Amino acid sequence: MSFDQIYQQFITDIKNTGWLEFIAVFAGIASVWYSRLENILVYPVGLINTTFYVYLSVKGHLLGEASVNLYYTIMSIYGWILWTKKDERQNHIVTITSSTGKEWMQQAGFFAVFYVVIFISLSYLKQSFASGAIPWADAFASATAYTGMWLMAKKKVESWWWWIATNISSIPLYFVKHYVFTSVYYLVLLVMAVFGLIEWMKRAKEEKEKATILSDHRL
Repeated sequence: MSFDQIYQQFITDIKNTGWLEFIAVFAGIASVWYSRLENILVYPVGLINTTFYVYLSVKGHLLGEASVNLYYTIMSIYGWILWTKKDERQNHIVTITSSTGKEWMQQAGFFAVFYVVIFISLSYLKQSFASGAIPWADAFASATAYTGMWLMAKKKVESWWWWIATNISSIPLYFVKHYVFTSVYYLVLLVMAVFGLIEWMKRAKEEKEKATILSDHRL
């Protein structure tokens, strides 16, 4: 595909982008901005993004994307509840932390299970309903997103690494499926995810130092 062909496809698909996709994209960008700041608004704003994309994905016979956004919707409600929980001193129970080696292994297993299930499902559905599916690519983007969302609810720094993988794979994936504005959206999210990773690494360090100080005082 030449540069001129890519450019022409971009212009044509942007013109054909509906208002629902525009709203979903801007809500998604706002949601990632709030998540970087560890602001609870990440979830209500994110629900606008995910519910709209469930509809758009089903309409476009993109079952992999639809499953991801349905999962996002469910996990957003779960994360919303988790992030608002406080102890008797009104301190948030869930704080930003880094994963242990054991947790990394769990994340890899979580990703692998979802990748295999989604790949097999899309390979089967491609024959009858999801003709636009690219099983290996869709499964990778979806499984990394599933893992990232799960870890985001638990405020794990490593969630951003999974988001970076999701965004990198989603940029060309949505472009070839003629969701060009969404492809640009994932490019923006990629940049924001890098800054989110840096911010959460800094906050995790501060939380660890705070916990150490409290532990010393108790002794």
